[in-house]
Amino acid sequence: MTALIEVTNLTKRFGGLTALDGVSLSASAGQVLGIIGVNGAGKTTLMNCICGLYVPDSGTVSIDGHDTTGRPSHEVAQRGIGRTFQIPRVFKKMSLIDNLMVPVLSWSQSDTELMSKAETILEQFRLIDLRHNFAEELSGGQQKLLEMARMLMPDPRVVMLDEPFAGVHPDLCTFMIERISDMAEQGKAVLLISHDLTSIYRLSNHLIAMNQGQVIAQGGVQDIRSNPDVIEAYLGN
Repeated sequence: MTALIEVTNLTKRFGGLTALDGVSLSASAGQVLGIIGVNGAGKTTLMNCICGLYVPDSGTVSIDGHDTTGRPSHEVAQRGIGRTFQIPRVFKKMSLIDNLMVPVLSWSQSDTELMSKAETILEQFRLIDLRHNFAEELSGGQQKLLEMARMLMPDPRVVMLDEPFAGVHPDLCTFMIERISDMAEQGKAVLLISHDLTSIYRLSNHLIAMNQGQVIAQGGVQDIRSNPDVIEAYLGN
């Protein structure tokens, strides 16, 4: 199956620190690729390089067959990639419905059509009753839901989720897992970073484990759980 996203030998340095050291990965439609590793392993830097926030020093990023290496983030988004952050980046002084309208301001569809789509997505994320509230009125978990909903508004083919379960109530985690599963079932390629190993093992078709900027293991859940390099990275010698 053709990969929707393909990363090849990606390297990123900050001064004398090599944050990414030849990282490669790929994900196809309907696949959830889990990315695990201790703090500082390079996971978020990887996402930042993919989505255009950082320019890699070497290597390539391809989205649906198009080379997006080093392109500005808005151009990468136009190629069909969406992303959430560890700390939600919502527009706090705007309503929930207006938050969802931001990514599609330049679209040719009518406001009525776009508003209807936004309301449908907010309903899927159980936020419809709050659509006219300011985003700052939401709880931290609800803001994560809002950011996820906004990411889906332009219907990206590749989605990247950075620690969606962190600091979230277990019931809300369960709801998020359902929504992420829906994304994969709709044919999106999902890159998922999480320290919640139970959730990431439940969701992922394939996993990569990172440490000190490198991929130290990849495979299925059982392969990763039993890999001695992964165990050492998490637990030490």
